Amino acid sequence: MKIKMAFAGFRHGHILSLYELARQHPDIEVVAAAEDDVPARQTLADRVQFTHQACERMLEEVECDAVAIGDYYARRGGLAIAALGGGRHVISDKPLCTSLAEVDQIERLARTRGLKVGCMLTMRDAATTLGLRALVREGRLGQLHAIAFGGQHPLMLGSRPSWYFEPGKHGGTLNDIGVHAFDALPWITELEFTAINAARSWNAFAPQFPHFHDGGQVMLTMDGGCGVIGDVSYFSPDRAGYSLPLYWRLTLWGREGVAETSVTAKKVSLALAGDKRMRTLPLPPGREGGYLRDFLTDVEGRPGELDTGAVLKAARLALQIQRAADEGLREVSL
Repeated sequence: MKIKMAFAGFRHGHILSLYELARQHPDIEVVAAAEDDVPARQTLADRVQFTHQACERMLEEVECDAVAIGDYYARRGGLAIAALGGGRHVISDKPLCTSLAEVDQIERLARTRGLKVGCMLTMRDAATTLGLRALVREGRLGQLHAIAFGGQHPLMLGSRPSWYFEPGKHGGTLNDIGVHAFDALPWITELEFTAINAARSWNAFAPQFPHFHDGGQVMLTMDGGCGVIGDVSYFSPDRAGYSLPLYWRLTLWGREGVAETSVTAKKVSLALAGDKRMRTLPLPPGREGGYLRDFLTDVEGRPGELDTGAVLKAARLALQIQRAADEGLREVSL
């Protein structure tokens, strides 16, 4: 039996890839799509078969098993809560929501009503991160002691959706971008985060919107004292977009060697203790749409790696780190 899926909100382009995957999936029937914003609906009229002009009305009128959410960030939590409250599973673009109170409510509804929550945490599906994970899980780096990641994005002021810069709609750069790393690093390393040593966000490239913090940096600790330093600012040059080798660059330093890759790379680079130079490793196949397959498996009652628990854990951690930056908190135990 096919899962009936409805789409609530298309204010970020990420949701279009899920929409296309769902339309092509043999086990999914897309039964409805809604977008409240008139300009957004008009822009996407040739790509999306809209059935409703209001997300809330769609949720009231349409019979479906799952709701996919792609509205602006601060609205997602409310839509997820409404969908779960109506007995529907939820799959969302990241971030899932913008407050810890929303995470608490989403988790409570999912648990008490036996529902599942998925998320477009696509870093798990990239060939390079899959290759890096295999290398680490084989123990070739030995005990990990330091990790650095850079997930800088282009700001693209003027072409990025305007709601990013409207007060109350974005929810923070660490929550927005950082959630990918906060989800992927435990999945790669089998280590859990134990402390937020420091987190900072600030306004740099968009002074005309001083409330929008386009800079975001973190210092974290994982099991065994492994130190993590990350930068997820909107500082990457606009014209290069997402093509630079620095885009989602991951460097892992272990007792037996160092490994590095990025989402745009064609390899994983490795230098072990006895090596004089870096070598390269072949990559496994990527998992395009893997997050959706994991969600469907979870709905079927066969939870895998990116199941409801993993999604909620990543969302909660990202918001704890965002709060540490917003409130100037230091040495927060997790």
